[in-house]
Amino acid sequence: MTQVSRQQWGQAPGLGSVDMWILQSSQLRVEVLTLGAIIRSVCCRGKHGQMEDVVLGYDDLDGYVSDKRYLGALVGRVANRVAKGRFVVEGKEYRLDTNNGPNALHGGLRGFNKAIWLATEVDGGVILSLTSPDGDQGYPGEVQVSVSYTLQGETLTADYRARSTKTTPINLTNHSYFNLAGQGAADICDHEVSINAQSYLPVDDTSIPTGEIRAVNDTPFDLRVQVPVGARLKEIPGLGFDHNFCLCSPRDDWAERHAARVVHPPSGRVLEVSTSQPGVQFYTSNVLDGSIKGKGGMTYGQHSAFCLETQNWPDAVNQASFPDGLLRPGEEYHHVTRFTFTTV
Repeated sequence: MTQVSRQQWGQAPGLGSVDMWILQSSQLRVEVLTLGAIIRSVCCRGKHGQMEDVVLGYDDLDGYVSDKRYLGALVGRVANRVAKGRFVVEGKEYRLDTNNGPNALHGGLRGFNKAIWLATEVDGGVILSLTSPDGDQGYPGEVQVSVSYTLQGETLTADYRARSTKTTPINLTNHSYFNLAGQGAADICDHEVSINAQSYLPVDDTSIPTGEIRAVNDTPFDLRVQVPVGARLKEIPGLGFDHNFCLCSPRDDWAERHAARVVHPPSGRVLEVSTSQPGVQFYTSNVLDGSIKGKGGMTYGQHSAFCLETQNWPDAVNQASFPDGLLRPGEEYHHVTRFTFTTV
């Protein structure tokens, strides 16, 4: 049995009132904000029964309003990067604001993470909905989008849906940063990770996929068997993981698949992720630098958390060999991701 409640959480300047929804089961407590459909916290037990909040975030609304790292947020209209902030649909070129070097990232300067969503209680959770107008951040078509967050026992499910009046790229995910030792723990080096992927996408120096779909065999990206995060980070070129792992082939049918498992042996906490999405971006908080003051006054430094962003492959709108990233009029975009929190 999940208890669902709501309380007003503050006023966002120029946007309006923000509510916090609380979902409580016997195993988990989840807080969701109507700003950005943000998952503000997930409290779960360790092997000795101790409750910890395992999601990075802020103590107050001001932190989320000014946040530039997408902490806990739903990102869209297109999560991840669009190369050079441009794409062609049905013969017309569209140009987006570039907000990540030469590329467009996570929907643009004012993506879905900065909007206030309309929330309604559903059985076991809350559904949040948003209308993105035609031309929003440069994207074509009016899009009606929703996400429901429902809690059943130890599993939090995110169910994403969208419809558009014009053909548009769309790619929705949640950008929660997790640390299973508890938010505010120094790093994730003592975590262990496995990702159920036979291949990954190499990237150029601006983090755009090169187009190659490379087998993980004999590379540091082979995470099919659980490995310590800290040791593997030392083998990865650059600052850390920020790569798409391919959970299926580009033309595979819609199906829920096991995606990833992360274990924190000292606390015994385990996070398992399943999804219908074709990819998961494994990100190890490479650009967090200690400048963010988070919950309880904690500072969040490099490698202080991990993200498992279930999504379509990055830049799919510009790469014909990737899974189709377009939503057409009359179609429904629908994906599901489940986060299950247990102990070893």
